[in-house]
Amino acid sequence: MTTDGPESDAKSWVEAELQDSFDEELEMEIDDERLMGDLDAIKALRHKSEIDRRLYFHELFRLQAELVKLQDWIAHTGYKLVVIFEGRDAAGKGGVIKRITQRLNPRVCRVVALPAPTEREKTQWYFQRYVPHLPAAGEMVLFDRSWYNRAGVERVMGFATPDQVEEFFHDVPEFERMLVRSGVKLIKYWFSITDQEQQLRFMMRIHDPLKQWKLSPMDLQSRIRWEDYTKVKEEMLDRTNISDAPWWIVEGDDKKRARLNCIHHLLTEVPYEDIPQEQVDLPERVFNPSYERKVLPDELYVPERY
Repeated sequence: MTTDGPESDAKSWVEAELQDSFDEELEMEIDDERLMGDLDAIKALRHKSEIDRRLYFHELFRLQAELVKLQDWIAHTGYKLVVIFEGRDAAGKGGVIKRITQRLNPRVCRVVALPAPTEREKTQWYFQRYVPHLPAAGEMVLFDRSWYNRAGVERVMGFATPDQVEEFFHDVPEFERMLVRSGVKLIKYWFSITDQEQQLRFMMRIHDPLKQWKLSPMDLQSRIRWEDYTKVKEEMLDRTNISDAPWWIVEGDDKKRARLNCIHHLLTEVPYEDIPQEQVDLPERVFNPSYERKVLPDELYVPERY
């Protein structure tokens, strides 16, 4: 029996679109593996994921489908969600954020990654430059680093005085309680990795031209001051772990497991439900017999190199 015809063509087209979605994630996966085979020094340190690749992809796409449902529910109900991602440099925060936002509408879910404060911002109330980025109704905001810079890098590097740090610890619990009272759901993640795993990831960045931009002078200092960062992290978690907005620690040495665990936990923290979707019917295209499509000059087109 032949399978040719419109139904077969439609099935092939859907399969091709699905394959594109898999390829998008696979491209990032290959990017993680690209230099491993060439560098003996890195190969000796390499941490292999304990999760089967097929299971990883299956669960990732399943969780991303749930994130789409979460997004629809947030937009429908006017929920306000803030998710903070903190952790050591190269701990995997960016990879998780990328997988969360990969299938979502940027009008509903947006990422905030602020640069170093300007001279003017340094004179403002410390939380002031973060406030404009908080969500309105029906939005979720992911902070790739946040106001906790003051308790971490600013403290270790001497960018904040001891008095400023102490003032931060005094203010931040009440600031976060104010957010929660105003209707914001605040979730805070700390990504934890070992000394050896951070060394591996930094070496990858040093040797990979496509990732060298990720390696900043602050990253190099974080290696030198590993123990200093450990001490301030422990105090930060102890003094800012409040019932209204507790900290959640994500074990990050295994990137794949960290991504799945974090996304799964995020979904359990929000009481979202399926939102009924109106059936969408594609309207018939209107044909005008007198219309002639204009032929555009060849120089307007991008050259087809591939």
